[in-house]
Amino acid sequence: MKLAYKSGLFAIALALASCEAADPFETVNPNIGESDVIGVANSSLAWKAGLDRQMAITFNQIAVLSEIASDNYDNTNTFFNQFVDDFNIQWQDNDVNVAHRGIGRLREKALFGLNEVGPNDPAGYSDATRAEYNFYLGIAYLYAGEYYNALPQENKGPLVSKSDNLNAAVNAFTAALAADPSHVGAMLGRARAYYRLGDDVNAVSDANAALAADDDYVRFVQFDPVNSSGNNNGFDYTKNNMQLALQERGGFDDLQPLPTLDFLDPKVYSISGSQDSDIPLLKAEEAHLIIAEAAIANNNLPGAATAMNNLLALIATRPSNTFDDSTEDRSQRDPGGRPDTSAVTVNGRAGLVLDRKAGPVTVPAISGTSADAAEITAAVTAGEDAMLTLLYRMRQEIFIAEGRRFADIGLSYVISEVEALQNENIGAGHPSTISSLPAFLTAIATEADEFDYDAAAFTCTVTHDLNAIIVANKADDAVCPFH
Repeated sequence: MKLAYKSGLFAIALALASCEAADPFETVNPNIGESDVIGVANSSLAWKAGLDRQMAITFNQIAVLSEIASDNYDNTNTFFNQFVDDFNIQWQDNDVNVAHRGIGRLREKALFGLNEVGPNDPAGYSDATRAEYNFYLGIAYLYAGEYYNALPQENKGPLVSKSDNLNAAVNAFTAALAADPSHVGAMLGRARAYYRLGDDVNAVSDANAALAADDDYVRFVQFDPVNSSGNNNGFDYTKNNMQLALQERGGFDDLQPLPTLDFLDPKVYSISGSQDSDIPLLKAEEAHLIIAEAAIANNNLPGAATAMNNLLALIATRPSNTFDDSTEDRSQRDPGGRPDTSAVTVNGRAGLVLDRKAGPVTVPAISGTSADAAEITAAVTAGEDAMLTLLYRMRQEIFIAEGRRFADIGLSYVISEVEALQNENIGAGHPSTISSLPAFLTAIATEADEFDYDAAAFTCTVTHDLNAIIVANKADDAVCPFH
């Protein structure tokens, strides 16, 4: 397996990457300017390290917010965002503004590398580095299309639609592959963009190409707690913010998983004061899920079953982390309010809740699922909707803590107040600043994380099966791209 770590020269990148989205040289440090980068030997490699670092920052700014907004996690404390948990996405929310800026900074830094830094590096500008610049540009456009219905592609520029941002991602990933045909991350990124566009033919083609190139590929986002500024709301926060939200604050109970997902939490944990857990950005599981969903959409349920069983085989090879999580109190603020023992069944299913107080726990580090081959076989017999519901449950489990569930359930962010008021193409009251939920989410907006728990009987029932709701509304443009 090629574990595609992209560590970055974070000490160098501290200076190179501390800049505004629209102007890469509006620097925090007035002693560093354009002449210190452009035309300097090996500057293209240093700039690439800055992009690695910006990827960590952008992930921090989007993933935790998106996990809270989805049904994956309930924010039971107020250290993190207090509003989006009930699908309450407002233009005044600073976290929404920061998420937008993170995407813009990643895009602008990638473009500046492609247009200025790389071509002027006297020590040489390699195809591999150019591929990386295009890859990160693709991720920026992909995030714009996944998380927003419309987002500008330039400072104070016109709004660009979801589909146009996704097509821009396709073009950037294609450029990355032209520079480096072996770039599996670009293959998976392009497959993911095609998936969101509803293009099953091209998505499956790229998914198969990625699996053929590296069938257990993972590309991680890496973090740098040593050189992080520690500013949680700023642009220099390279500590793993997801780790902080899920595990590091221990008994504060900031984010608590839906009981059906307890066995997967926390995906990231505190390794040491100088090392945070990595978190997947792209992985081969994506390819199997795309292939399976396309097969379901084309009424090829046996083919979907094959892809899903191949996915189970891959997950079985993935590593787990074993660590002490005994400081995590599932019910600190409401004793007996949340399941915290393996004796509990959730929606009639056993094995979903861990005994955290009994000693070290073992949690999948890359991917895990509660699905098995027998369930897949039964779903084939039950028909298309059963298969699709199981697939979306697997997507939820496999991508937990990666910020992916947000788009799967049909959520999108609005244009922030800061952007709207500074951009003459938008302005106050523009439709892009007003949250518009799909009707099926509006109906359960305050209940997506709800469940009933009988601590005496050791039974728990999640109020809404959102995967079944997604499938019941599969014809809605907000969900199930291939349907």
